[in-house]
Amino acid sequence: MVMAMGIETAQTPCITTFIFTYGTLKRGFSNHTLIQDLMRTGDAVFKGTYTTVDKFPLVCGPYKVPFLLNFPGSGLRVTGELYGVSACGLARMDELEGTTRGHYQRLPIRVVAAAAEDEKENEENSVEIECVEAYFADKSYDKELWRRNGNKGFGIYSEKEAKGYVRRKDRPQNLSFLDQIRIFIASSSE
Repeated sequence: MVMAMGIETAQTPCITTFIFTYGTLKRGFSNHTLIQDLMRTGDAVFKGTYTTVDKFPLVCGPYKVPFLLNFPGSGLRVTGELYGVSACGLARMDELEGTTRGHYQRLPIRVVAAAAEDEKENEENSVEIECVEAYFADKSYDKELWRRNGNKGFGIYSEKEAKGYVRRKDRPQNLSFLDQIRIFIASSSE
């Protein structure tokens, strides 16, 4: 066993970062194929279901794309999945999330193992995992996205929230994703 940032990783000494996924990278969603590829090559390891320590807004943008907003204390505690990821895996995830194109920014986040229903009252005893990061909506549009969603979010991106999700290849190719976000923000929420 190898200890990486406080979590044992069997036969995965290359794990350098823990990523909290809350949307399409989770099991059962469209971009999970990237995680599956990374797990096959030893560049990612599933660590379990986790919940944010702090409340954050989780909202949908254009095409039902999920966005976590970096407004701690607003919204709800968000449930997602934690993965240990190698440097190579992290580079592939950053590419998917458009960190160099202003789509998302990877920032620290505090998470604890999600409690079973019968353990909810003991959540304060959960151990916080250190050195975890998540992909947050870029700060260039996060406030407008929060307003566009009526300052309301949800605690888990489930099939209900994902209904109507449009894969990247099926979106208009003549517009950048940032253009699509701007159009969404400018449109009515009705």
